[in-house]
Amino acid sequence: MNPALQRAIEVEIANASRASLRGESDNAFRHLERAHILSQRFTVRHVQVHWLMLRHGIASRKPREVLGQSTRIVAAALFSRIWVPAGNTGGTNVSAMRPMPIPDDLRQLLE
Repeated sequence: MNPALQRAIEVEIANASRASLRGESDNAFRHLERAHILSQRFTVRHVQVHWLMLRHGIASRKPREVLGQSTRIVAAALFSRIWVPAGNTGGTNVSAMRPMPIPDDLRQLLE
C-alpha cells in the first residue's frame, strides 16, 4: 500500500473517531464508509474497517448493522484479495456485492 493511501485511511478513521466523540453518528459512519472504499483491497485494513463499523453499530444500537458487519468481517478476511465491488461503502444499507461510484477525491488515491 502506498503511503498516501495508508495516510488517507488513517485520516478517515481518525475523523470517524472524532465525529463519534462529538455525537455525530452519521458523520462518523460516513468517514468509515470512505475508509472502507480505500481499504477494500488490503485484507487487514479492510477487516479493521468492518470491525470499526461493527463497533459503531453496537454503539448506535443498530442490530442490522451489527449482524451485517459480523458477516462482512468474515467475508473481508476471506475475499479481499480475490474480489471486491469497487466503491462499495461497506454498510448494511447497500448490498455487499454492489459496485458503486468512487468519489473523485478517493479515486485519485486508488489510481
